Amino acid sequence: MNSNNSARRETTIRDLIARQKPGWSLDQRFYTDPEVYQLELDRIITKNWILAGHQSQLPKPGDFRVIKVANESAIIVRNKDGELKAFANVCRHRGSLVCLEQSGNKRKFECPYHGWVYDTDGNLLAARNMPDDFDKKSHSLHPVSLDNVHGLLFIAFCDNPPSLEGAKRDLAEPMAIFDFPNLKVAAQKSYPIAANWKLSIENYQECYHCATAHPDYAKMHTLMLDPAKRERVQGHMLEKMESCGIKNLFYDFIDTKARPGEQGYGYGRTAMFEGYVTGSRDGQPIAPLLGNIKDYDGGASDFSFGPFSFLLAYSDHVVAYVFTPVDKDHCQCEIYWLVRGDAVEGKDYNRDELMWLWDVTTYADEKIIVNNWKGVNSRYYRPGPFSGMERAESIYVDWILQQLRA
Repeated sequence: MNSNNSARRETTIRDLIARQKPGWSLDQRFYTDPEVYQLELDRIITKNWILAGHQSQLPKPGDFRVIKVANESAIIVRNKDGELKAFANVCRHRGSLVCLEQSGNKRKFECPYHGWVYDTDGNLLAARNMPDDFDKKSHSLHPVSLDNVHGLLFIAFCDNPPSLEGAKRDLAEPMAIFDFPNLKVAAQKSYPIAANWKLSIENYQECYHCATAHPDYAKMHTLMLDPAKRERVQGHMLEKMESCGIKNLFYDFIDTKARPGEQGYGYGRTAMFEGYVTGSRDGQPIAPLLGNIKDYDGGASDFSFGPFSFLLAYSDHVVAYVFTPVDKDHCQCEIYWLVRGDAVEGKDYNRDELMWLWDVTTYADEKIIVNNWKGVNSRYYRPGPFSGMERAESIYVDWILQQLRA
């Protein structure tokens, strides 16, 4: 694309952003225009941290996992010294994917195309039939940014992502309540969604739809109430929190409020309806209590880390949601279910029962999101005003616009 066409494109998108009406859903082009999506890749998708699992999934040297986000693929591996490393899953010869497996244990990674071999520190060990002056040291795998927030692993496909130090510091106390470093992943499942990625996260941000679409969720969680009503039913949880070993802490969920140079984050705890203490079929315990929690206070905690990663912590298990783009028209929701590290499947918890609520909820959300996508693609689509129960979604949309405008 020549400079004149590039300038016209930038002006067009800049005008589109400027025309966006505050407090209303996005213009159709924000979802359907490939040039907008390319800008999102450059300014949002590759510039922010994305939850990539838990440290318990890589306990031994050589253990690895492959994480895919849009056009990128990364290998996370524990090296021979026990350190966690991350590398672009791209061979330094001709660009083939190096590792085709999703997880496993390897001492070396061999590219399936021409056989170049790398160690768990990303160093090139062998490359057949190369010239005598070929320098293996200058052809190591490209490193990918990796960080550990109290046991949670995050990657970013850029060299200078926003700092996570604020999240580590401010969320240390609430994460300690659930003993995040010593949790383990009891289940993991991927949900492909045939829709633009923003629609998936917008849907997660609001519970305006919960009473209609999620009857199992709605009978347990007061988050489906409007904020004023929700505040009135917090009492029974607040009375029990301290005796149950849970502190009343709150951090704002607004990414735009992040300190300059830092990744946005948040924490808060919301009451469940009386008679429900966790996210299960009958609302009763399904796994051992986490950390030093002594009893159920009838609440559930929400954590957020940047624009793609969200966690819901009950007193006996944690559910982590990660939304990532595949391309302009498709995305994926990856869910992790975490329990105490010493909990035994079949004795302390049943995997299917643990997954039940958020499995049925996510399948229902997939239908909603795909229907939303079909309507957004219609010639009759026009943006509409957000309700009072879509405040978080409105804030998220504003943040997206801010990043595209930068």
